[in-house]
Amino acid sequence: MYLCQKEEFYMPYVTVKMLAGRTVEQKRALIEKVTAAVSESVDAPKENITVFIEEMEKTDYGQAGVMFADK
Repeated sequence: MYLCQKEEFYMPYVTVKMLAGRTVEQKRALIEKVTAAVSESVDAPKENITVFIEEMEKTDYGQAGVMFADK
């Protein structure tokens, strides 16, 4: 069942944050599998699902007060 408002479907947007360095083939597979999982889980058409991949460098974040690049 889809949630509707004024005859428009809500579109699931998914953001995946990960370290840079994956291949195009790995990203393609990730987008395909995340789309399938979201479609199955919330009964949304695959055409309505958008997946964003945000790549981060090890210098862009830290954990427990330490930059990840320094670990």
